[in-house]
Amino acid sequence: MDRLNAIVICLDTFRADIVGPGAPLGFVETPNLDRLAAEAAVFERAFGEGQPTLQTRRSLFTGRRSFPWRYNFDRRGLWHHNPGWHKIPPEQDTLAELLLARGYYTGLVADTYHMFKPTTNFTRGFASYDFLRGQESDNWQPIDPEEAVTALRRHVREPEQWRRYGTLVQYLANQRDRRAEEDYDCARVFRRAAEWLERARRNAPFFLWVDSFDPHEPWDPPRGYADRYYGGPDWSGLDLILHGGGGPVSPEERERMRALYFGEVTFVDRWVGHLLRAVDQLDLARNTVVVVLSDHGTEVGDHGHFGKGPGHMHPYNTRINLMVRHPAGPRGLHLRPFVQTHDLLPTLLAALGLPPAPCDGQNAWRLVREPGQSGRDHVVMGWADFSGGVTGGRASVRTAEWNYVVTCHAEEPGPELYHLPTDPEERRNVVGDQPEVARRLRAHVEALLGRTLPMRFQENSDPGPAPISEYLGASRQRVGTL
Repeated sequence: MDRLNAIVICLDTFRADIVGPGAPLGFVETPNLDRLAAEAAVFERAFGEGQPTLQTRRSLFTGRRSFPWRYNFDRRGLWHHNPGWHKIPPEQDTLAELLLARGYYTGLVADTYHMFKPTTNFTRGFASYDFLRGQESDNWQPIDPEEAVTALRRHVREPEQWRRYGTLVQYLANQRDRRAEEDYDCARVFRRAAEWLERARRNAPFFLWVDSFDPHEPWDPPRGYADRYYGGPDWSGLDLILHGGGGPVSPEERERMRALYFGEVTFVDRWVGHLLRAVDQLDLARNTVVVVLSDHGTEVGDHGHFGKGPGHMHPYNTRINLMVRHPAGPRGLHLRPFVQTHDLLPTLLAALGLPPAPCDGQNAWRLVREPGQSGRDHVVMGWADFSGGVTGGRASVRTAEWNYVVTCHAEEPGPELYHLPTDPEERRNVVGDQPEVARRLRAHVEALLGRTLPMRFQENSDPGPAPISEYLGASRQRVGTL
């Protein structure tokens, strides 16, 4: 067989309990990803390593841990400045660089704008890259105050106070020219990825990384996708596409917020299907490894919350999708050993039949080829935080039986411990009842950090607002509201 190609599809904020038979949120329509899962090896206990967005991609690209936070690169021009949110260290080879050196034609198609901000340089090793502008607070299109108020009326309670909503104002300005489904960011990404395959496929072997910021918030799919899940075409309330809108949220609005996320997921699935059909139509499935993964999830009313962050290190947020479809199979194999994001690089190299490269991750492909092998008995995850002027975050140690969560840089908030067999929803903190278990799991975090807790990280990550937020804050006193 000729050398295998590789396509990796990374979906931001895509929960891992949606795809496949028996999934808790299986009512959400994802026919294309369901079909891929049935044809792939699926890692059911895949978790992040250092989160959120940019930290995860650094781990994915290098096979190195991003947590604990330890670098002090220049990051002026970045927003936000959470610990670990910076470029790939120059001494760490990337997956694209490794494959390029081994004769692969490498391509990146993405709208995850954080990867392209000044000083990040996540394009290393890609022979071609395509950055599609416009997501979230990407400082792309100019804003118009009158237009901002009009656009906000569907999404916030007090649109006239438009200076409160910097991210949303910028996002809506970026989306002003949408006319059809094909104009939405997610559709643009997967259409361009399919075009890349059409043009570049003769450069085999090739490696294509497709990075879709959706279904990250704002949860703003074409309306019909959300209508499937709540509200229907008669819905006339607010679409709170960014976790609220300046005031209490009614039960109906909460259901609509869930529907917006579910609709965004279904919309993403529809356009993932567009790319997968291109793979079939170009006769690439027979010699191409296809990987689908996510960087983290989100809460959609779980534990009473929407969104994600270091304060909610539950599986809705920390568990990720990871499925690998290989031309030689297996099909529909579900694996239970723990894997993490920094395992992707060695796993993909092994799946492609290539020699390993130095990294921190483990080759999970051996678990596919020899399913009886044991893997990790626990995983340690960090979620970056910048609060109270302190560079820090929280860590989670997860085993088959326990989830232990601890603040790294302070005594408060206190540790959490959940007994998963009796409390799968992780609602009862039993840390006071199980001091020995907590001590044992805490030791895993301290071993990784090389220090006892609490400890402050040395990384300098002063907060930096998005330019639109800085402008709106500075203009508040000299320019009244409309």
